[in-house]
Formats: sequence, structure tokens, C-alpha cells
Amino acid sequence: MNPMIRLLLAAALLWSWLGPAAAEEIEASDMVRGGLMAIQMIDQGRAAELWDGATPATRNRVTRADFTSQVSRSRAPIGVPQMRTWIAVNRQVVADADAGIAGQYISIEYETRFTGKPDGTVRELVSFHLDQDRVWRFSGYVLK
Repeated sequence: MNPMIRLLLAAALLWSWLGPAAAEEIEASDMVRGGLMAIQMIDQGRAAELWDGATPATRNRVTRADFTSQVSRSRAPIGVPQMRTWIAVNRQVVADADAGIAGQYISIEYETRFTGKPDGTVRELVSFHLDQDRVWRFSGYVLK
């Protein structure tokens, strides 16, 4: 499938879950599903597509190449996910002079068992930011 079509489909899928909405209107279950979709894109080696749809502040903070490289380096040693469970949804309001960073964030934390870490689990945290156009967009992914 054409990469641009895949990107548009992925963006449309994330949009259908998160879409334009006031922060108080978004359901935690929608954010959990949206977070899972974002992490599954990473599982499928599609981190670059995820970065393409990220909030402008994220794209300004880290290049596409650096983001995909960081994700690959952090995920490679732990293998393939076997089981993933969401454990927390957190909302936060950040005050910052930079309007692209300031605003509302929602982070979803998952506890995941990977093939390369059979003796324990890893925490995955995926975050979204409510951009100025009132659209929730991907803003970050980290392993804890």
C-alpha cells in the first residue's frame, strides 16, 4: 500500500478516536483506545507515521529520524509485546510561555510484558496534547 495512503488511514483512524473535542468531553476509554492505537503503530514499525501526525511542538522538539531511532533503540532489547494492560489515564494542564507546549495533556500508562523481558513488565507511557485547533494529537512515547 502506498505510504501516503497508509499515513492518511492511520491519521483518520486516530482522528476517529480522538478527533476535535474539548478536553472535558473526551472519554478516558477513548484515550485508552487511542493510546493503544499509537503504541500498536510503534509495534508495527510505523513510528515515523506516528511522528508525522504528532503535535507541532513534538515535531519541533525532535526530528522524525531521531524519534524513530530513539523508539527503535528503546524497543529492540525488550522484544515483542506479549500482553499489554492499561493501568492509568492522567490529565495535566501545563502553563508555558510557548503556546505550542502550554495546554492540556492526557497520558495513558500501560503495563506490558515483552518477549525479551520474561521476568517482568515494562511501563509504556503515551501522551496526547490538545492543540490550539482543539484536536488531540500524539505528543510522546516513553518506556519506564
